[in-house]
Amino acid sequence: QVQLVESGGGLVQAGGSLRLSCAASGSTSRITSMAWYRQSPGKQRDLVARTGSDGTTGYADSVKGRLTISRDNAKNTVYLQMTSLKPEDTAVYYCNVVRLEWSSTAWRTRDYWGQGTQVTVSS
Repeated sequence: QVQLVESGGGLVQAGGSLRLSCAASGSTSRITSMAWYRQSPGKQRDLVARTGSDGTTGYADSVKGRLTISRDNAKNTVYLQMTSLKPEDTAVYYCNVVRLEWSSTAWRTRDYWGQGTQVTVSS
């Protein structure tokens, strides 16, 4: 089992910055990717950014150049640095990690989720 604790959300004006953190604890071995998703009211949860165990990163087109994901493997923590924030970035942001686990007969990936942190950008 992996436990995820997020922090860093809040209210910010358009053009401002925030930094989200997500610390993983418990069974943190064999964590592969770490990512941030977001969900606005009435919408589906969408991928914002992802980082692999090798440090590779990927971003949603809507956040490229403004949001940066990073990872500290020693601390089992993933960060999301958000700059030039826009009102449309307003959402609950969820941390996600994928861990490789043995399931009776085969290795399988399992997703873990944080509780979510609210980010509100005012115009």
